Amino acid sequence: MASESANLKSDAIMDQMKQHLSTDAGKELLKKIGLVYQIQIAPKKLGYNEVIYTVDLKKGEVTKGPYEGGKPDATFSFKDDDFVKVALGKMNPQLAFMRGAMKIKGSLSAAQKFTPDIFPKPAKM
Repeated sequence: MASESANLKSDAIMDQMKQHLSTDAGKELLKKIGLVYQIQIAPKKLGYNEVIYTVDLKKGEVTKGPYEGGKPDATFSFKDDDFVKVALGKMNPQLAFMRGAMKIKGSLSAAQKFTPDIFPKPAKM
């Protein structure tokens, strides 16, 4: 089972996000949002074999594993494919939530700031 969770498409997005937060555009996000999100990504089925990421938009860090500084402002659960769609702006986060493709725990006002704008634009091939 472990090998399955090692190949999430989301991993590449999280790597890009790490680099993005060190840029000027990324630093603007920190000023604008200043929240901590925990993102749980399941390879196939919500709640199973999840890989957890912490996206800290206070410090500008993306780390694998649960948030250790208390409670995150909001926690999102996605299937890998759905997370990729939302991060790339191919699926509206509100629509993902209404369809059950995204689950949210925590502050809804914090969750509303979780938009495709916080993700780096994919590099054009």
